[in-house]
Amino acid sequence: MQVTVTSTDGLKRELKVQVPAGDLAARVGAKLDEMKNTIRLKGFRPGKVPVAHLKKTFGKQVMSEVIQDAVGASSQKALEEQSLRPALQPQIDLEGEIEPVLDGKADLTYKMSFEIIPSFEIADFSKISVERPVAEATDADIDEALNRLAENQKNFAPKADGSAAEEGDLLTIDFLGKIDDVAFEGGAAEDAKLEIGSGRFIPGFEEQLKGAKVGDAVAVKVTFPADYGAENLAGKDAVFDVTVKAIEAPAPVSLDDEFAKRFGFDELAKLREAMATQIKGDYTRMSRMHLKRALLDALDAAHSFELPPSMVEQEFTQIWSQFEHELQHQGKTAADLDEPEEQIRGEYRKIAERRVRLGLLLAEVGEKNKITVAEQELSGALAERARQFPGQERQVYEFYQKNPQAIAELRAPLFEDKVVDFIAELAEVTDKTVSRDELFADPDADEHDHAHHDHDHDHGDAEPAKKAAAKKPAAKKAAPKKKKED
Repeated sequence: MQVTVTSTDGLKRELKVQVPAGDLAARVGAKLDEMKNTIRLKGFRPGKVPVAHLKKTFGKQVMSEVIQDAVGASSQKALEEQSLRPALQPQIDLEGEIEPVLDGKADLTYKMSFEIIPSFEIADFSKISVERPVAEATDADIDEALNRLAENQKNFAPKADGSAAEEGDLLTIDFLGKIDDVAFEGGAAEDAKLEIGSGRFIPGFEEQLKGAKVGDAVAVKVTFPADYGAENLAGKDAVFDVTVKAIEAPAPVSLDDEFAKRFGFDELAKLREAMATQIKGDYTRMSRMHLKRALLDALDAAHSFELPPSMVEQEFTQIWSQFEHELQHQGKTAADLDEPEEQIRGEYRKIAERRVRLGLLLAEVGEKNKITVAEQELSGALAERARQFPGQERQVYEFYQKNPQAIAELRAPLFEDKVVDFIAELAEVTDKTVSRDELFADPDADEHDHAHHDHDHDHGDAEPAKKAAAKKPAAKKAAPKKKKED
């Protein structure tokens, strides 16, 4: 194999690789020898088919497979010999006519075009200074969380005899729906529960039961919405014969041991302890999120180096595609925004550059410091992903087992977090006590720039950049924030 560097322009590289016809012929001969012992052809006993006959019959097919394998192996070897690390998968262009190569009469010659991962100096992390906001979980925070939990666990108690139904009351009713005095399918129920004001029934239904008392028969007149799911009912006028069987009013929920038992705890003190643990965990996660963002901002500011244009373009395309998808979901286009589209594109391109820069940096730090993701950590992340799909855990596991790229995307954020934690240990981190509201405040709340980076998701995954070839920092799916008025 002969390798020639034919072009070097910035980060762009072009190699010419030549694989001798003799090498290809030897590989074809080896494959045909393997085939001789397994293939069955009419007129020949097993294992007795002459290689010459196999070559005549299958020669071009086998040569095609050999060429494909040769390109893969020789291109990787060429990169290793030249000590080059491609930013993305190299583009391969065969040179000359392919027929003579297939016939074994010409060398295989091809051109490899790609951009390389840039070399850069890594900053001294000990000179990076960042703040980590922290907040204490107070008794008041725990009380508030418990009260919110109680508000979501509504209690109802029977109202006094003769009481009229009001907003928020829970009614037990029988009903029968009719259109033109004819009952329709699905329009009847017994002992149905209806909370007035919940909006669960057809518009206008609940309001007409206000003032009703137990034992009342009420003729509720409604019109089905034009976009109602059942076409035979959409837009139709209907009358529901409703009998009110019971009326209950909201009752306060007592924060006691009985309340705690609803959530699997023996006593309120245990529930309170669990809430405290959860709140402290939430506070810790928010502190870490702010620290990570501050650290990435500092790392971005401390490093400046040439970026592979193809990586930036790929990242930008992904960001812009998601941005357009979000606009489409809102029934808008870029033309509906306050800023010119080119200006918005420019802002998002800066985000793409930031993601690529940070992705390459974190990958380099991880590689130099031998930071890896253990199989146990990966298994834990996979189990957590599977838990997000109750009843489909097996399908989730099978999907990841069959898709290496999906596994890589699962590993990437784990690797990234470990690298960030490594850097944080070396940097000067100062804790700053803040209030809970400050800790949970949206850091972009006062920003009017819709292209401001999106918390700690504004950079490419670092894991793919670790590979020796075909490095592709696949961006996370989180899109940058848009302007608040959008």
